Amino acid sequence: MSDTPDEAGLLAAELLARRWLPRKHPRVRRALIDAELWQALQDRLAQVGLRLVDNIHADHISVVLVRGAERVVFGEAGMDANNNIELPRDAISLLVVLWSLIVLPKRERQSARASSGEGEQQEEMFNKEKPMPSAAAVSPVVSYRSLLADFGPQLGKKMRLDGNLRRLEAHGFIVRRGDDIAEGPLLDLLLDYDALAPRILDGALGDVLARATAREAQAEAEAITPADAHDDSSVEPQQDPEGEA
Repeated sequence: MSDTPDEAGLLAAELLARRWLPRKHPRVRRALIDAELWQALQDRLAQVGLRLVDNIHADHISVVLVRGAERVVFGEAGMDANNNIELPRDAISLLVVLWSLIVLPKRERQSARASSGEGEQQEEMFNKEKPMPSAAAVSPVVSYRSLLADFGPQLGKKMRLDGNLRRLEAHGFIVRRGDDIAEGPLLDLLLDYDALAPRILDGALGDVLARATAREAQAEAEAITPADAHDDSSVEPQQDPEGEA
């Protein structure tokens, strides 16, 4: 008997070892277009109490426990906790805020570009289905300074905020690039958009996020607008030193 697993087994093993894989990964790409391989992967994971997590708005896939295995694995205490990765409550609050600032506008941009693409296809003789814009192409970044100014007092101020950002980055929810906070591989996979988005948009947090987003957009507009606009009408024409002929 060969010690090398089949294609589904190799992909399952790599997902368990790395926690997530990009959709552009060769084996993942093969599974996404091969229905039999995709089903075999799901069956293999189900045998050990896991299931695939994937959506077209995210650039990665991952695995999570099936519901029936959660209580056995985590026990009663784990099921009663607000999360099973031991994040403190203020880190959960920070995660929701970042999800709202990054994923909500990203989904809107993806939907807008997809709709625009469908309109353009109507004039083409040979229509081809255009893929959903990748998360990397349309996902906004959050300024650390803006996050600290807008939400720091509610999220434990600078020291606590920095510690929780490190926790979220270690778990794959965000990526830090200097002062910018970007979407991590798991941010749009492990949080349920359909359940979370209505609660945020219809709740008090929706107004707070709208004001924060408006301030950030205004700051970006001011940053790209020259302080002193050049007005051609205010420049006097130069006289020809030789005079007119």
